[in-house]
Amino acid sequence: MLKAYNPKSAANDDVMRPSSSTGERPHGAFASTQLMVPIRSIGPSQRPRIIEHLVRLNSDDRYLRFGYAATDEQIANYVAHIDFERDDVFGIYNRKLELIATAHLALADRDGFESCAEFGVSVAHRARGRGYGTRLFERAVMHARNEGRQLLFIQALSENATMLSIARRAGAVVERFGADSEAYLRLPRASFDSRLSEAVYQGFAETDYRLKEQAKRFHDMVFALRRAEPGGRVL
Repeated sequence: MLKAYNPKSAANDDVMRPSSSTGERPHGAFASTQLMVPIRSIGPSQRPRIIEHLVRLNSDDRYLRFGYAATDEQIANYVAHIDFERDDVFGIYNRKLELIATAHLALADRDGFESCAEFGVSVAHRARGRGYGTRLFERAVMHARNEGRQLLFIQALSENATMLSIARRAGAVVERFGADSEAYLRLPRASFDSRLSEAVYQGFAETDYRLKEQAKRFHDMVFALRRAEPGGRVL
């Protein structure tokens, strides 16, 4: 399903090129996607890493992500109240298994809104410029579609040009209400190809995570052995 990954030729160590063998044509602007990023669906055990990622955002980025300059305490409270039974959280990890980008897909459960979902994303400053925000949006659209959702909403500050640009490129309708903007994207129905694509993406992300996990354990072991050796050189 996936082409061979050559880290020497990739733009960075977190992407690979996808195959079109699933027959699934990406929706809207996604048709131009060139690279596949290992985006992992994560659960409640990752709350500490989500908090760590979000508290590292500077004040400007917190303002754009939450619509206000969230404090560390407010961020911790937000993460503590994520309903992993209903919602989905996606993450991108670096080689140290640090979350460098996350997306929260909130699935509405109120009467009359069962077909809707809402999207929020954050990317660490040092990981900007790699298209991670767009890739997370694609991943969220894929999952929302397969969950039977028909509309994906984004509520953002009007000054959040990056987020609104991602939405527009995907074909979303963006409406501005002064300092706030709202975008909504109509999603096509799930298909065999869309479900297969999600399974492939998730499998790729899980494999990538396990490999990074093993590499980190090995590095930590070597580091500990080096420190234990008299005069040993730490890698």
